[in-house]
Amino acid sequence: MNNSNDASEIQSLDEDKKLREYSDALLALRKDGLNRIAELHQEMLSIRKDKMLYSAERQKRLAECRGKIEEARLTAQKNRDEESRLEKEAVAYADSLSREYISRVAQTENAAIAEQKQNFAQEIQKIRLDFASREASIRASGISSAEMKEEIAAARYEKKSAVYDAKSRLASAVERCKGAKNQAFVDHVQKNRSLRNGKSKFTEDFMLSLNDYIYKFKLSKFFLDNGLYLAILVFFIVCIILAPLSGNGNLLSLPNIFTILEQSSTRMFYALGVAGLILLAGTDLSVGRMVALGAVVTGLVLHPGQNIVTFFGMGPWDFSAIPMAVRVLMALFSSVFLCVLFSAFAGVFSARLKIHPFISTLATQLIIYGLLFFGTSGTPVGSIDSGIKDLLGGRWVLGVINGELVTFPKLIIPAAVAITVAWFIWNKTTFGKNMYAVGGNSEAASVSGISVFKVTLGVFVMAGIFYGFGAFFEAFKANASAGTGQGYELDAIAACVVGGISFNGGIGKIGGAVLGVIIFTSLTYCLTFLGIDTNLQFVFKGFIIIAAVALDSIKYLKRK
Repeated sequence: MNNSNDASEIQSLDEDKKLREYSDALLALRKDGLNRIAELHQEMLSIRKDKMLYSAERQKRLAECRGKIEEARLTAQKNRDEESRLEKEAVAYADSLSREYISRVAQTENAAIAEQKQNFAQEIQKIRLDFASREASIRASGISSAEMKEEIAAARYEKKSAVYDAKSRLASAVERCKGAKNQAFVDHVQKNRSLRNGKSKFTEDFMLSLNDYIYKFKLSKFFLDNGLYLAILVFFIVCIILAPLSGNGNLLSLPNIFTILEQSSTRMFYALGVAGLILLAGTDLSVGRMVALGAVVTGLVLHPGQNIVTFFGMGPWDFSAIPMAVRVLMALFSSVFLCVLFSAFAGVFSARLKIHPFISTLATQLIIYGLLFFGTSGTPVGSIDSGIKDLLGGRWVLGVINGELVTFPKLIIPAAVAITVAWFIWNKTTFGKNMYAVGGNSEAASVSGISVFKVTLGVFVMAGIFYGFGAFFEAFKANASAGTGQGYELDAIAACVVGGISFNGGIGKIGGAVLGVIIFTSLTYCLTFLGIDTNLQFVFKGFIIIAAVALDSIKYLKRK
């Protein structure tokens, strides 16, 4: 390879002669090998999608492509060693050249920023002197007091506008300089990827993300996005410090952490269900009654022996003669089916008649509440069979650590599975993308061909499935009754809002809902651990909710 240009002379990495020669040499080695294989795979994909081809013609052309791929693979294998050597050499040279290039760009842009700041200071000084001179001239003009006030007010307004314009020009200039420095690093990474034929490297990707974060970082936006979490973190740190001082023991022990996660596990299902509706700029007030419905049915089916509860005058029943595996499936299916049924009932009214979910789910809440209390007279259904309760809702003994018996709650496992499923639906499916589209702007989504009715109803059905599973596992924690789940809807909604799922719709992540549930559960546990009165705990929750909603509103207004 020939000698390169001086790094101080090039305006971009693509201008370096030696680097271009490396790129051309690698392209020549890959042209009939790796690149040809990629082209042929694309051609085969097009052939398979071509509806105009007869089956025989399609198979013939695919066979030809497969033969060409084999030839290209032989070529790629033949050039592999030379390509690998040249690639390493080219990347090493690009790294060396980029270090000098990035350093030079940084020096140039930093000097430009310093010059812009100096010009800004001089401009501000001139604006102030001009205003002082104009104000003195107005006062010496001999005009009436009222006219003088108007003239001075106009001068001050012009001064304020001039200062604002100067600040805007400075901010734009600084942003351009920062952008140039960031682009120099981006060019380096992109060039290396090009030399590796599109392959990325973890360290480069990490540094690129870090560099991009630093480039876009603004302290005001950071506190707006994370201020609430920082405040909650400080609160937890204070609780951790106060716990041993108050004689309550170590709050940050493994048994306490597992207890918090166990308490979060069933509530995670409810938050995952509500999150989808909030993403559509809706809500769900029927969560608590759904929990009671599913838990009561689960308790009835899994009760050992004859039930003590009649349902609408029917019963009591005894399901103990049925094999336990069948009973578990019956209970789970019944819980999910009933929750989906009532959730879809509310969903039809919201999706078809455009009734706000607040109203449709409030109606559903009242219907379920009345049916449960009338049907069971408010009587608890009794305990669940101890064997199945321990199998699905018990704990695994991990051993003794630091003198404490440590057990792992089994309910954490289904909660983790639910989180994974919800994350996949939200982020990796067309339905998930449509949820964001409908939540962001339902009219625009409809115009683009998305069925708003199907998406809305689908979110209600998905919520019902999560509620059904959560209610099933809720029955393992305590004896279920028509009053089970009281207030759960508010906790689920609050967890989603604290987790960053916007009530304005179209904004939020599953991770936010998960974090919100853990935050609220931890908050309750910490306050109880420190002996804080239960009623005062509602005060803390209220402040957190209003702060979360206020911050969300501020961010929404800034976006508008």
